Amino acid sequence: MSADRKNLWGTSGAVVAVGVAALAWLAGCTVGPEHSVPEMKGPEHFRGAGGGITSRPVEGGAAPGSLGAWWESMADPVLTSLVERALEGSLDRRVAIERVREARALRGVAAGAMSPEVAASASAVRSRGSQSVGSPVVDSDGTNLYRVGLDASWELDVFGGLRRGVQAADADLGAAVESERLVRVTLAAEVARTYCEYRGLQARAALARRTIESQRSTLDVAASRSKAGLWAEIEAEQARAQLATRESQLPPLLAAQQQASYRLAVLMGREPGALVEELAAEAEVPVPPSEVPVGLPADLLRRRPDIRRAERQLAAATARTGVATAELYPKFFLTGAAGLSSGEVASLPDSQSVAWSIGPTMRWKLFQGGRIRANIAAADARQRAAVLVFEQSWLTALEDVESTLTAFVQEQSRRERLTAAVEANRRAVDLADSRWKNGIGDFLTVLVNQRQLFDSEDQLVQSHTAVSTSLARLYKALGGGWADVEDQGAGEAGAAGGV
Repeated sequence: MSADRKNLWGTSGAVVAVGVAALAWLAGCTVGPEHSVPEMKGPEHFRGAGGGITSRPVEGGAAPGSLGAWWESMADPVLTSLVERALEGSLDRRVAIERVREARALRGVAAGAMSPEVAASASAVRSRGSQSVGSPVVDSDGTNLYRVGLDASWELDVFGGLRRGVQAADADLGAAVESERLVRVTLAAEVARTYCEYRGLQARAALARRTIESQRSTLDVAASRSKAGLWAEIEAEQARAQLATRESQLPPLLAAQQQASYRLAVLMGREPGALVEELAAEAEVPVPPSEVPVGLPADLLRRRPDIRRAERQLAAATARTGVATAELYPKFFLTGAAGLSSGEVASLPDSQSVAWSIGPTMRWKLFQGGRIRANIAAADARQRAAVLVFEQSWLTALEDVESTLTAFVQEQSRRERLTAAVEANRRAVDLADSRWKNGIGDFLTVLVNQRQLFDSEDQLVQSHTAVSTSLARLYKALGGGWADVEDQGAGEAGAAGGV
C-alpha cells in the first residue's frame, strides 16, 4: 500500500472515530415523555362481599383462589372438558394468537431499524456522449462501465426516535398478548355460562315432562269421574286446559336447549350439531363452591387483561409521542460504500478498480410547513386519550365486579326463598289432593296448587342456573381464566411471552 493511501486511511479512520465518539456521547439523549402508570384510587374492599364471597388481603401478594382454572371449582368434568377443548379449538383465540405473532414480527421490524443497513449492487452501463454539446472529448463509439459494490448506512439514534419506536412496538406486543388473554378469559366464562344455561334448560324440560305426566294422570281421573257423574264436566275441561298449557311450555325449552348446545359447539370451533349427542344425557346444573375468594379491588390492576392491555396501549402512545418529537431534531448517519468500478469486466478484480467512501452524514428537516408540530400535537392527544381509556377500563372493571357480586349474592338469597316455597307448595298439593280424594275439597284447589308447585319448581331451577351463570360472570369480571397472574408486568409479558 502506498504512503498516500496509508495517510488517507489513517485520516479517514480518525475522522470517523471522532465523529462516532461524539455522536455516541449524544446518543444518551431520548426525547419525549417517559411512560408511567397512572395511580388509580378505588375502594379498599368490594361492597358486594357476603354470601360465600370473601374479600380480604392475600398473603404474599398472591392471587386469591385458583383463577387459572376456576371452572374446576364447579366439580363438573364435562364442563372442564368443554372449556379445555374450547381454549384449544376456538377460532377467536386462534385469531388472537395470530395477532400476537404479527405484533411480535412488527417489533422485529422496529428493532431492525437500529441496525446498519447493507445493500449489494451491480450494474453494467453503456453510454455515449452527445457530440452536439461541444465537449473536447467525445467517444462516438460509446463507453462501458461495470460496477460491483456494497453500500452501508447506519442511523445513529442520537435523540432516541428509533428507541422510542422499539418501546412502542414492545408495548403493542404486550397489548396483543393481553388481548389474547382477554379472549381466553371471555371464552372460558362464555363456555361455562352457556353450559350452565344448557343444563338449566335441560332440567326445566325434564320438570315440564314430569308435570305433564302428573297432570295427565289427574285429567284421566277427572274425566273418569265426570263420565260417572261424580264430577262436573267443566272441572274436567279445566284440567285439560291446564295440561295443554303445560305441554305448550315444553317446545320453547327444547328449542333453547338445542340452541345452547349449538352455541357451545361454535365456541369450540366446531359445527353447531357436534355436541348434541354428547350432551344428551341429563346432568345437574354445576354447583358453585361454598366460598369464592375475590381478593381486593387493587388486584384487578394486575388480573384484568383489559386493564393491562389499556396500560400497554398507553405505553405505546407515550413512546410514539417521543417518535414524533424526535423529528424536530437532526438525524445522523454513518454511511459507507466499497466496490469495484471499471470499463472492462476483465479488469474489475484489479486493485486499481477499488473504490470506497466512508463518513458521517446529517439530515435535518428545517421546514415542513408545520407538519412535525402537528404530528406531535396529534401524538400528545392520543396519549391523553389513552390515559382516559385506562382510567375508564379501571372504573368498568370495578363496576363489573360489583354488579356480578351483587347478582351472585342476591340470587343465592332468592334461591333459599324459592327452596322454602317449593317445600310449602309440595305440602299444599299433597293436602289438596288428599282432601279432594276424600271428598272434602274441590278439584279447582288441586289444580291451583299443582300450578303453583310447578311454577315454584321451575323458578327454583332457573335460580340454580342463575347462581352458576353469575359465578361464571364473576370470575370473568375478576380476570380469571389464565394462569400467569404473577407476571412482573404487562410489558415484560408482552415482550417476552410466547403464545
